[in-house]
Amino acid sequence: MAGLMVSGTQVSYVGQNCREIPEYLGRNFGHFAKRLDLSFNLLRSLEGLSAFRSLEELILDNNLLGDDLVLPGLPHLHTLTLNKNQITDLEYLLDHLAEVTPSLEYLSLLGNVACPNELVNLEKDEEDYKRYRCFVLHKLPNLKFLDAQKVTRQEREEALVRGAFMKVAKPKASSEEEKAASPENHPQYTPLPSGSRDLTSHRGILGKGRYFYYGRNSEGNRFIRDDQL
Repeated sequence: MAGLMVSGTQVSYVGQNCREIPEYLGRNFGHFAKRLDLSFNLLRSLEGLSAFRSLEELILDNNLLGDDLVLPGLPHLHTLTLNKNQITDLEYLLDHLAEVTPSLEYLSLLGNVACPNELVNLEKDEEDYKRYRCFVLHKLPNLKFLDAQKVTRQEREEALVRGAFMKVAKPKASSEEEKAASPENHPQYTPLPSGSRDLTSHRGILGKGRYFYYGRNSEGNRFIRDDQL
């Protein structure tokens, strides 16, 4: 049993490159283990975890767990860390955790695509992470810590009001829409009428633009007072 460490109710099986939970772990320690550390392995499935019904802490960092993650009912689990796995579907995970881990208070998802942290994804920023926290707290309102940060009263209140709207869904274009948007199906667009394209013509042309800008800095947002005329 190389790599196995047992101390009281704590069981660690770290860095053994196992692809599944060894059966003997559940058989020998499942009936009393309260803390199980399976980090730095190659786990893609948590089959066999059902033997650990009394778990309070579960450490699964640095594995290969994805969106097909399934946990058994763990009514006493209050701490779950899934850092650096392959989880992308945040809503599915949160709905699953709400069902099988009703006592969960500490959750960490850093290093997954589902967690838009700017430290691991340069395309994300602080606002993305704030929206993520708000959505997680909407789904799991009993959390006290999320990604090693204490949940504040303000975050909890905001989650009650806005959490349901914090999910960002990227629409998938249908094949017809993708075909219609293809450059081959559209002639090159110019905002000027054909009569204005002749450089030797100096006639004035009245055209109608296709796009409008309604931003804060739009020229249309400037006002001219009577005393400026």
